[in-house]
Amino acid sequence: MSLLASLKLVVARPHREARPFLLASGATAALAYWAGRKLRCPVLRSVGHASAGFFGFCLYFFRDPERVTPARNDVAVAPADGHIVSIEKVAPPAELDMGTTPVWRIATFLSVLDVHVNRMPAAGTVTRVAYHPGLFLNASLDKASEQNERNALSLTLPDGRMMAVVQIAGLVARRIVCSVKEGDKVEAGERFGIIRFGSRTDLYLPPGVEPLVSVGQTMVGGETVMARL
Repeated sequence: MSLLASLKLVVARPHREARPFLLASGATAALAYWAGRKLRCPVLRSVGHASAGFFGFCLYFFRDPERVTPARNDVAVAPADGHIVSIEKVAPPAELDMGTTPVWRIATFLSVLDVHVNRMPAAGTVTRVAYHPGLFLNASLDKASEQNERNALSLTLPDGRMMAVVQIAGLVARRIVCSVKEGDKVEAGERFGIIRFGSRTDLYLPPGVEPLVSVGQTMVGGETVMARL
C-alpha cells in the first residue's frame, strides 16, 4: 500500500455522526484558547488543549474511508472493521423471527481505533429492523450478543435465503445508528449505520453457508470476504 493510500485511511472524511462532537469540541477549544490568552489563565488553556485533542480523536474515530467491495454476488463481505472474537453455531436473534435452527454467527469486535461505519454484507432487501435495549458489557464477551443493547436487521437475498446483521453496543458505546428501514433494497458494501465508541457487529449466515474466516482474523468492512453464498 502506498503512503498516500495509507494516509487516506487515517484522514478520511468523517461520518456525519461526528458533526455535533466536532462542533462542540472545536468551539470549546477556540473559546478556551481565546479566553485563556485574554485572561492569562493556564486552566483555560489546558481546557483548550484537551478540547483540541478530543477534536482530533473524533476526526480519527469517525473516519469513513471508501471501500472496494468484491464485484461478485456470491459472497458475503464483512459488515464492520475489527477482529473476529468468535465463530459458532447459534439460533438467529429471536426478534427477527428467522426461526430457531442454528446458523453460523461470526462476531467482530471493534476497538475505539477501528472504523465504526457498518456496511451491508450482501445485496438484498431489508425485511426487518428490530432494536433491543440492554446492558453495556464488554462487547468482546460472548454474552454481549444476548445481553447488550443492540439493533438487529434481517436481509433477504435475491434467491430468498435470509441472513442477519446485529449492531451491538459495547462497554463505552452509547449510541447505535441505523440508516436503513424495512423494505429498503441495498447493495453489498453499502453503508447502513455506525456505532459510537467501541462495539461489536455479528453476522448470521444463511443456513448451510460455512464461514471462510477464523477467530483472530482482522476484517475490513465492505471488503473482506467472510463466506461464499
